[in-house]
Amino acid sequence: MSGIKDFDTLRRAMQENYEQPEGPARNARAEHLLTEAEGLNIPLAVIEALGHQLKVYNYSSEKDRMFVPFARLLRMWDERPSDFDEYEIHSLHWVFKWVSAGMLGQPHIPLASIEKWLGEMEHRYRLAGHSERAVRSAEFSVARHVGDLPRAERAYTAWLAADRDSMADCHACELHDHGSWQAERGEDAEALELWRPVLEGEHVCAHEPHAVLASSLVPLLRLGRPDEARAHHLRGFRLVRPMESMRGAYADHVEFCALTGNEARALELLAERPAYFTDTGEPRSRMDFLAVVALLMDRLVSLGLGRQTVPGPAGRTWTAGELAVHARAEALAAAGRFDERNGTAHVSDRVRRRMDRSPLVERLPLGVRSAGTAASRAPRTPVPDSAPADGPGLPALLAEARRLSDTLHPDSVAAWAAVERALGDEEPSPRDHAEMTDHRAMGLGPEGVDLFARAGRLYAEAGDPGEALAAHARGAYAQALAGRSDEALAAVAEPYEQVLTLFAEDGTGVPQAASVLMARARILLQRVHEAAEEDGGRTAEEAYGAAVTAAHELLALAGPEAGNGVLAAARAAEAQAMLGELAAHTGDAEKAAELLARASEAFVDAGLPWFAVEYEARLAALARHLDDPGTAERAARAALEHGAPFLEAVGQAQLHLQLAEVLGDSGRYGPAADHALEAAHWADEGGEGSTLGAWARHQLGGFLLRQGRWAEAAEILESALPELDAGTHGDGAIVQTLWWLGDCLTELGEHREAAERWLKAADTARHWPEQRDHAMLAHLAAEALGHAGLLPQAEQAYRRAGDLWRTLGNAHGLIRALRAGAWLAVRDEGSGLDRARALMNEAVEACGGAAPGDGEGNGEERARLAHELARTHWQFADLLTRSAHDTAEAALSRALFEEALTQVGSAVEGFTSLGEEALHSRTGARLTAGLLEADLERPARAAEHARAVLDAYAGADGSDETVAARRTEAERLLRATEGAAGRD
Repeated sequence: MSGIKDFDTLRRAMQENYEQPEGPARNARAEHLLTEAEGLNIPLAVIEALGHQLKVYNYSSEKDRMFVPFARLLRMWDERPSDFDEYEIHSLHWVFKWVSAGMLGQPHIPLASIEKWLGEMEHRYRLAGHSERAVRSAEFSVARHVGDLPRAERAYTAWLAADRDSMADCHACELHDHGSWQAERGEDAEALELWRPVLEGEHVCAHEPHAVLASSLVPLLRLGRPDEARAHHLRGFRLVRPMESMRGAYADHVEFCALTGNEARALELLAERPAYFTDTGEPRSRMDFLAVVALLMDRLVSLGLGRQTVPGPAGRTWTAGELAVHARAEALAAAGRFDERNGTAHVSDRVRRRMDRSPLVERLPLGVRSAGTAASRAPRTPVPDSAPADGPGLPALLAEARRLSDTLHPDSVAAWAAVERALGDEEPSPRDHAEMTDHRAMGLGPEGVDLFARAGRLYAEAGDPGEALAAHARGAYAQALAGRSDEALAAVAEPYEQVLTLFAEDGTGVPQAASVLMARARILLQRVHEAAEEDGGRTAEEAYGAAVTAAHELLALAGPEAGNGVLAAARAAEAQAMLGELAAHTGDAEKAAELLARASEAFVDAGLPWFAVEYEARLAALARHLDDPGTAERAARAALEHGAPFLEAVGQAQLHLQLAEVLGDSGRYGPAADHALEAAHWADEGGEGSTLGAWARHQLGGFLLRQGRWAEAAEILESALPELDAGTHGDGAIVQTLWWLGDCLTELGEHREAAERWLKAADTARHWPEQRDHAMLAHLAAEALGHAGLLPQAEQAYRRAGDLWRTLGNAHGLIRALRAGAWLAVRDEGSGLDRARALMNEAVEACGGAAPGDGEGNGEERARLAHELARTHWQFADLLTRSAHDTAEAALSRALFEEALTQVGSAVEGFTSLGEEALHSRTGARLTAGLLEADLERPARAAEHARAVLDAYAGADGSDETVAARRTEAERLLRATEGAAGRD
């Protein structure tokens, strides 16, 4: 590419190149621009092009290439300093620091050369009259790197004592170095206090808080502050991801994942940056990166995943075990080269300590979705090669299994499985055999029909006819779970009749009879739901009646007055729960909530809290429907508390998500986010990351956004988007996620990206019957496009939004779209003012054309439109005024001022008609009128407006910020015009 014919074009090209992403392409362009500069035959052009080349090399993976252009610049300075302007003189001395740090990171450069260079830097800074602060900072870096702690302390003290001047690093960078030194010495709390102004945004620069966020991760974990560490990871990684030069900070994020049980995410980060394994332009950051890779791979090996395929250097396929060996060897080899150069073992010692770190947190959910790698499902502790030979004997196992089954404990199935394993080839007693078979069938659910029948026969052989009938009834219910409810109802009929007869003859007890009645009632409840789906007519009514009768029959048999222990109490509680479900089925939510609450309480009172979980979760949902947040929260918390020890991962996810939504309803977004985070984690663990997990991430992102945690929310929402599916989650969830993401990106200053998300959401919303969301999204996208400087696209988006608002009959949206479009149009140097004037006039017409009639309730709307009209005139005046100031043609400028004065006069009239509620707007417009009169050299009229403003605030509260500002501005205008008023 060529064609640069002048210096200004070269400067624009260098600025455009610097704004491109870091990397080899930007570096290559800088090299080409240097060639172009040399062709201009202007020494300063070459100097600036060399400086540009130095800058892009420094902020890239090719830092080793900056020494040549710097040497050339220094030679040019020594030979002809007059060729340098003030800015380039400053820049030349500034990059001494880059070169010093760059030499330190290149092990082939002798330490003696670095020390000599340090002396050269000190000499040249002294000649230029600069403070020694930057020199002492560079000396500290050298001493710290080689492990000379006494010298490092002296240099650090001198660094802090020296005056800050134009050569000192920015506050953010200095604080990063100060804090990292404290963290290296084990003073983590002190480090975080030093970093606080950077973390809170008080001091920032092009690479901060990026580096501080990364450096803070391990100190926060060591201090037991994992929630803050998680937040810093989510916030910081977004900043580091596009910065090719920040390999060291990127390594910190990989390390954080390896130390918190997030090995799967760490692997994803490695896969995003394959060049980091091999880029040799900065050996020190490559060494640090490989040390972290070794740490991660050793962690995978310890988890039994040494044969898993992992991202690694290009050219071959790597397993975790192979890469562990390779990365460790490469990291230590690099450290060895530094130590050989330095004459110490400090770098190798530091690298070994880093590679050998143990996890600091066993499990820290991050909320973001990790790809389904084996690491995400790995056990958190190494699995032993074989189980211990000694364990409980068969009698103890049998006793434990019977104890658990007698209390209907969730672990009873596993306990009987342990008995079966312990038996081996030994023949069990008929009773033991029956119970083992029965519990094995329970563990199979719908697949256990045949085993339940076998268990029934075994119970009969063991002389327990009541339990035999109960097993057959459980088999019938298993048929219903398999979708064969008609067969199930037929299958349970005989056990039902027989058990009632047997019970009447005292041939069995309440628990066995209640088990049969419970199975039958469950089947009938299943029929209610099926009948409602099939036809909802008479069949459904009959099914409902039969189910209610069955539940009441069960309650009568096993109710509290029966006094038959835990098993009977469980059946009675379940009868209450069934009646609650049936009440909900008929739409009686209040009765359903009452019955479910009673059932849950009964389960807990009976010492069976695990049975309460399902009904507490349903109660929470009903309470939300009934707008009873207190009950909803209590029930959701109880469900989580009672279910946590027993539920599998997906159940945990569901309960955490329910509680998150309940808390979110009441505006407690912090606790809601905590539970949504847990929900996302458990959904991933349970293999439901793309369904339940995506929804949890969607909710989590919303909760974080509502707390103003924009970067964290953006990272979570972006993670959720790929797996949100219209068929599973609804296109509303996708649109809402994109909408929220646009809000986050706007707050983060990423306006182009925000516009992309909003436009994508608008493209979905345009198919909806209700178009308000479509219009709002188009409007938001237009605003973002304008902030991004994409003016033609922004104007087009405002036109789209305006058309939608007009179709919807939403005058306020239309007016604001037209005004915004006008402000964009006026920035066009061609026909922009004419287009802007036309749009403002259209906005004025829209205000008048939308006025409602005199119907009841329209007074407030008329007032709102009157305010919009006055504000439109005021903005029109402001737009014309700015255009007048921008033109060099005196006659046109005066005409625009006069036109603006007419518009602001209409604004004053409009605000005046609205009374005291529009006082501040009225005075603001009058001040605008006064300034316009002053611009038109009519000081008396300007003073009249200023006095009117002061009169309007006579006796007003001076502590009000707006009142104080208006008075100050009016008094300033009055002073400026009083002397010239006589010439008006």
